[in-house]
Amino acid sequence: MSVDATALGDLLGHRFADTALLREALTHASAVNGAQSQTYQRLEFLGDRVLGLVVADMLFEAFPDADEGELSRRLTLLVRKETCADVAEQVGLADHILLGEGEMRSGAARSRGILANVCESIIGAIFLDGGYGAARGFIARHWRETMLAPDRPLRDPKTMLQEWAHKEGHGAPAYRTLKREGPDHEPVFVVEVAGSGFGAATGTGRSKRAAEQAAARDVLAAHGIWPDSHETEQ
Repeated sequence: MSVDATALGDLLGHRFADTALLREALTHASAVNGAQSQTYQRLEFLGDRVLGLVVADMLFEAFPDADEGELSRRLTLLVRKETCADVAEQVGLADHILLGEGEMRSGAARSRGILANVCESIIGAIFLDGGYGAARGFIARHWRETMLAPDRPLRDPKTMLQEWAHKEGHGAPAYRTLKREGPDHEPVFVVEVAGSGFGAATGTGRSKRAAEQAAARDVLAAHGIWPDSHETEQ
């Protein structure tokens, strides 16, 4: 299995001096018989922290009048796994992930979870190879538009539903998983939320958290609190 460092450099906007770092950032555990030190896991850990620092830095500059609470809510939305997976898809990383034969046949390269992990590992690799400036450049190119997009709710649906239910005197929302379907690398969860004072609703997502958010969003939309036009989190 080889890595086209030149093509990836064009996609990422960064030419790696150490191509071994790039290869490590793209290597799933299935491709190396579980040898963790050769996979993207350590770089994913680093990249997650670099992403948080860079996005916090960008938010601090972009929203000089925002208080700590607003900055924290914006940060949470921008560094979540769903956003990382979106960036990985936009960049085209799925075609370059190194996987074992079984995972390749099952389409694991398109798994949102794996895409998010590889996106973070790539950030970690860019940071080690080119420093903070190179990592910030990559993140700014792919996160700035989302960061500055108008009409983004600053609280996630579960938090909003919890606050609304408390304010209206309803019971606390209770979530339960109705079913889990699909292969292990690409599961689909169906979750129900219910509470006294509002009807039950179900949500579907590629993680329990995403399904819970979708269910909460449906309750909020039914009561005119969450615009129907917002995307469902996957």
